Formats: sequence, structure tokens, C-alpha cells
Amino acid sequence: MSIIADDNDFKTATEKKEKNPVIKPEEIEADRNFENSIRPKTFDTYIGQSGIKDTLKITIQAAKKRNLPLDHLLFYGPPGLGKTTLAGVIAEEMGVDIKITSAPALERPRDIIGILMSLKEGEILFIDEIHRLNRVTEEILYPAMEDFYLDMTTGKSQTVKTLRVPLPKFTLIGATTKAGELSGPLRDRFGIIHRLEFYSDDELAQVIERTAGILEIEIDESGAYAIAKRSRGTPRIANRLVKRVSDYALVKHNGKITESIANISLDILKIDEYGLDTTDRNLLKLIVEKYDGGPVGIETIAAAIGEDVRTIEDVCEPFLLQAGLLQRTPRGRKVSPEGYRHLGYKISVSDQQSLF
Repeated sequence: MSIIADDNDFKTATEKKEKNPVIKPEEIEADRNFENSIRPKTFDTYIGQSGIKDTLKITIQAAKKRNLPLDHLLFYGPPGLGKTTLAGVIAEEMGVDIKITSAPALERPRDIIGILMSLKEGEILFIDEIHRLNRVTEEILYPAMEDFYLDMTTGKSQTVKTLRVPLPKFTLIGATTKAGELSGPLRDRFGIIHRLEFYSDDELAQVIERTAGILEIEIDESGAYAIAKRSRGTPRIANRLVKRVSDYALVKHNGKITESIANISLDILKIDEYGLDTTDRNLLKLIVEKYDGGPVGIETIAAAIGEDVRTIEDVCEPFLLQAGLLQRTPRGRKVSPEGYRHLGYKISVSDQQSLF
């Protein structure tokens, strides 16, 4: 694709930014600073995702021996599993700098052009929520990723000249919660693609103990495991709950987090043994009580509980589906038999026939 080096042309070629960005914890400045303070910097301190770590270690060693940058990488999976952290670890292990941005911030062609032109040899460019790139920005990336060139044109009418501006060889790391929304041409240009999985309770307990150590919070093994069981398989949630539980332990007890203190404080926060909060339970109860267990469309659910469709799809649904509490069918969402049992509802004969 040829890019005309004129700001007015850039503006007319740019698509409008989405009005409703995904509601993500990273967007809160205080939370971003907190996460940065506890992010692991190496594979040795990065807990979980063992299979991905083993593969990446080999890939990084091979790239170093060849004295070449890594192939472009794509990480996808639910939010909070460590995609941004993993990108930082890769940069640290490669011994290069990393530039971090997000797709919604690249609304004009000159935004991505400026970043690409500022890269140095071997550096890493990390783009979060890469599925939200607009078409113009995405097409600029194609030759940059494949051939490390920017195709540009200067001048107008009969004086137009085509330029190929060389770029230093770099590595693009993309992260997305919706891999299915990536265009085929963009997805095919990534040489390495990995899906991050939810964490086990044991892995989350290790994450919690590490975070508690960094924040100088006293916690025993049973207390860490109690928090882990209610963290929805997500390290970001586990780290948040450590702070909330430590507040309760400091004010109401001697400051040490034990199993009983963790359970009491999480009950006060209305987070149940599955890690479901009020919104999650309201979603399941709505489907059971108002729509006989489903199926019901996602737009109807969002309107009924007063939440955005994107929030339900990106924040609520992934874990509910993973835990087997919710089912996604061609006709809509249904509460599973396990969901009925968790909410304390009895399954009638008619419900059983429709659910199984």
C-alpha cells in the first residue's frame, strides 16, 4: 500500500476510533502502576504458562545464535493472563527495548508510521488489543512486517514519486482477547501464535505468595490458596484480591492473611467460592428466572442487567464458559446444569430435557 505523506490525506484515510473501548483493568492508572510494580521480568519469575515458556526459551536462544530478531508473535486469550507481561519478559530475555502501545491509540496513519520510524534494530513493538486496528493502519503494517519497508508517495498529480523507506528489523508482538476478529492477512504474518490458558489454583497460589512478598504482606499457604480458588484462574484478579484481603486483615486482625480471614473478607466482597461476583450471578440468575435457563441472546442479557455487550463477552463470559456454568449455543446463552446447582436452583424435568 502506498502512503501519501500529507496530513490532510492521512486524516481522510483514517477510520473513526471506536466509541466504546473494551473495559479493561489496564485503563485505570493506579492499577497500571500497581501491576508494573509486581510484573515479573524474567522467565524464572514468570509463573504459569509452562508450555509457552518452554517454547519461547528455545525460540529466543535460536534467535540469539542466529543474531536475528524474533519472528513476529501473537498472544491471545482472556484478559488478565499475562500477555503484556510476557512481552516484557521476552524483551528482557532478548536484551532489547520494547515500545508498548494499543490499537485504539493508532487512529491515524502517522501514529504507526512515527513509531515504526523510531524503532531500532532488534527492538520489540507491542500492540495491545491488536484486533481493533483500523484498516489503513493494518495495511501499513503488512510490508513493515514482511519486508521491513514502508511504502510511501510524495508530491501530487504529475509529480508523484513512490518511495520505499527501509526499516530496521524489528519484532511485532500483538495481543488480543479476540483472535477471531483479526483479519486473515494480518494473522498470517505472525510466525508464532500462542493461546494463554487460565491458571490452576496451585499456580495462582504461587502468584499470590510472590505478590504478597513484594508488597510485604504476611500470608500463609492456606490463605494464598483460599484467595486463589476465588480468582477465576486469572493472575490480575488474584493480585487485586491480595490487596483487598490484606486491607481487611490489617484493619480487623493482626495483618496476617490466613484461610479464615481470606474467606471472611471475600464473602464481604460478595465473591463466592467459584470467584463469581454480583454481576456474574445476576447474569446467571437472569437467564434462569426470566428465560427458563435459556437460550437467550447476548444483547437481551446486556440490556436486562445494564451492562455493555462487550463487557459481558470479554469479562464475564470467558470464565463462566470455562467453568462450565454457561453454555453458548447458536440460539443464545444457556445456563448449564452445573450453573443451576451452583446457584442453588432445583432442575425441573422440563429444564432437564432442555439442558441436556
